[in-house]
Amino acid sequence: MFVLHIALQGCLRGGEVVFGLTADTGGHIRYLLDLVAASSQDVGVDRIVVATRLFHGAPGPDYAVPEERISDKVELVRLASASPAYRSKEAMHAEVESFARNLVAWIAAQPRPPDLIHAHYADAASVAGLVADRLGIPFVFTAHSLGRVKAAMLGPAAAGCPDLARRIAAEEAALARASLVIASSRDEAEVQYAGYAAYEPGRIRVLPPGSDLARFAAAEPRPQVDAAIDRFLHDPGKPTLLALARPVARKNLGALVRAYGESPELQARANLVLMAGTREDIDALDGDMAGTMREILVLIDRYDLYGRVAYPKTHRPEDVPAIYAHARARGGLFVNPALNEPFGLTLLEASAAGLPLVATDSGGPNDIVETCGNGLLVDPRAPDAIAAACLRILDEPGLYAACVAGGARAAAAYDWDRHAARYHTLLRALLAPEPPLATPLQLLVCDIDNTLVGCAAALGIFRRWRSRQAGLAFGVATGRSFHSAMAILEQQESPRPQVMITSVGSEIHHLDANGVTYTTDAAWRARVSADWDRDGVRAALADLDGLVPQGSLEQRGHKLSYFGDAATAQAVRARLVRAGRRANVIHSHGRYLDVLPVAASKGTAVDHVRARYGLPERAVFVAGDSGNDVEMLRAQGHAIIVANYSDDLASQAGLTHSYVARASHARGIIEGVGHFRRMLADAG
Repeated sequence: MFVLHIALQGCLRGGEVVFGLTADTGGHIRYLLDLVAASSQDVGVDRIVVATRLFHGAPGPDYAVPEERISDKVELVRLASASPAYRSKEAMHAEVESFARNLVAWIAAQPRPPDLIHAHYADAASVAGLVADRLGIPFVFTAHSLGRVKAAMLGPAAAGCPDLARRIAAEEAALARASLVIASSRDEAEVQYAGYAAYEPGRIRVLPPGSDLARFAAAEPRPQVDAAIDRFLHDPGKPTLLALARPVARKNLGALVRAYGESPELQARANLVLMAGTREDIDALDGDMAGTMREILVLIDRYDLYGRVAYPKTHRPEDVPAIYAHARARGGLFVNPALNEPFGLTLLEASAAGLPLVATDSGGPNDIVETCGNGLLVDPRAPDAIAAACLRILDEPGLYAACVAGGARAAAAYDWDRHAARYHTLLRALLAPEPPLATPLQLLVCDIDNTLVGCAAALGIFRRWRSRQAGLAFGVATGRSFHSAMAILEQQESPRPQVMITSVGSEIHHLDANGVTYTTDAAWRARVSADWDRDGVRAALADLDGLVPQGSLEQRGHKLSYFGDAATAQAVRARLVRAGRRANVIHSHGRYLDVLPVAASKGTAVDHVRARYGLPERAVFVAGDSGNDVEMLRAQGHAIIVANYSDDLASQAGLTHSYVARASHARGIIEGVGHFRRMLADAG
């Protein structure tokens, strides 16, 4: 497989990237280089090319070299475009057509064309679209950051930014044209993209980036790094609040200085260390970095923080592990106050190095903290909340230790080899599509957690069994969101479902002809939207004792999710009746409570899919293990309860027709299908 990456922004070279050299030389370059390094380890990948702009003059001569060999499989190619000089991302739109022409010419000169193009940022997607028009090469898209998110941060000021409007239009076109969109987090896939007209959740896959975390876990302080920081501080032995980010407005470093400056308790408790890129002269900084640095210096002066804040002018990439170790040795923590953080590689690095996190609640940190339990999330626009979270971690030894322990799990959760394996599986599937069954003869729909997955050996048996089931359409029904469900299915190497019933039946997605992406069932969306007043339901339950909202990513347009016991579930139903709000309340595992449109459930969703395929009820099999499967099991005659069930499922009055398998997990599904098929055969 030959993969061509396009990345136009910033100062890209094969090694020793100077992050922060320009406003656009940031994390996306680190992501790209780490991705191609991991990809090159796959024996099925024979060539990787990274295409970027060639430019002369500042920031240096390295970026005018036409070709650079990175490894035996990976090469960096620089192509000219309309301007011979460096261009910021705001001006990059003027380079798209000329760069695309030169890229088409370069491809034509190769022994064979790329199998697939991967575009990084919207301008690269615009180039990929032009190449696709000329040569028919499909492309995938990674945005890295989004214009609509930036527009939301700017507020009314965004209306006067034509460059931002062009960027958003390019992102809309990329979403509409790309064969697949790769996101780094559920927040990006489910929240950030949702504001786009071309948004289709099933065309996005969440593949968390990896990181070379071993070198951070083994990080040790270095005297020269310690000295560069300590020279600013009156008491360098105090705990460190460490921030490491380019000094651009989006990173919101001023809010952190403000939080520190307005909290005498935090100043007494810790020092603040700002590793804000690399600079020689503030006036020479690119983009809004000069303004951000001036804001930081003004705030330090305003709050008279001299001797308590360190802000070294420069650091090298190889210094970063020792910077984290400096903070760890002083019992400190890492703070990311960005207005939005698409993913947050520095959070993983800091965690691996043993630092608890205080991070923005906007973007990828939601996923990282949820996965690892390594810190606290805060509103980045609330300096008092930032200060309070820092003090809480510093003052609660048990919480500090728990965050450190959670950080140690980051290496297993965020691994480039795992990312590359899933990435290549998707690319190969796009290049050799296996379309869904157009006219299935039977339909099997099963729950995911503790039914389909939960036993690796059973899932392996199911995978082989499924491959032999001609005419059987396979689907899943789960309380998870689409992206959460797809992530666990792909991580566990489950057979790809033809239909995804997600968010406890409130959403349905059907596999596209390319065998990889999915399209939302518009008819089902219209059906569950009728008579659904989400805001009214939420308001009616706002002050109910014992009802605790689940995390923001679990809240969906047609699902409100809470924690609560059985008594709380009854109180929710009673409250909704008194308020005149119609809804379906699902309680499972003794603690999960979902409130859905009255038309929505796994059971009604399965029946909708059955009718769409034109199948009789006897051709449908369903399998589950818990209370949120009850509606599905009750509604279908061929209902399977796997042996490892919970919530007293087998004894529920409405499920006496179900087959209770002797085997657990996916083996129980196979056993149940076999049982009902024998019944059908005996009935003639």
